[in-house]
Amino acid sequence: MEIIGKLIRILPEQSGESAKGRWVRGGFVIETAEQYPRMVAFTMFGEDRVGMIKSISLGTQINVHFSPESREYEGRWFTDLRCFRIDTFNPAPMGGNYAPQGGYNPGVAPQPQAAQMPTQPAPDFASNPSSEMMGTDDDLPF
Repeated sequence: MEIIGKLIRILPEQSGESAKGRWVRGGFVIETAEQYPRMVAFTMFGEDRVGMIKSISLGTQINVHFSPESREYEGRWFTDLRCFRIDTFNPAPMGGNYAPQGGYNPGVAPQPQAAQMPTQPAPDFASNPSSEMMGTDDDLPF
């Protein structure tokens, strides 16, 4: 899953020792750009993933790739949104598409950008009217 929003807060790191060794947990909060903006908090595990959010400045638009995970504890359910990749981008001027500016995705090679299609200028009917535009071959019922 993925969601787009503005980075508004980097949460403090937590670390400790377990039977498997040292662990580090971090997180961040984004604000979505909807009619009713929502705040969404994400968690990250591992020093490499926690370090990637530190290099992004507050206020940057990011695309967050995440996995929702839920667990039960004493009859209550808790859900984490675990981030595994972040892309920063500049929004397109005419819509919701975005152009990724880079990100972090371990073990995946970057994909090439799609080429932009050249635009053709609109025909100028005012200076070069055709017979169809002049009404000589009008077959409309009204």
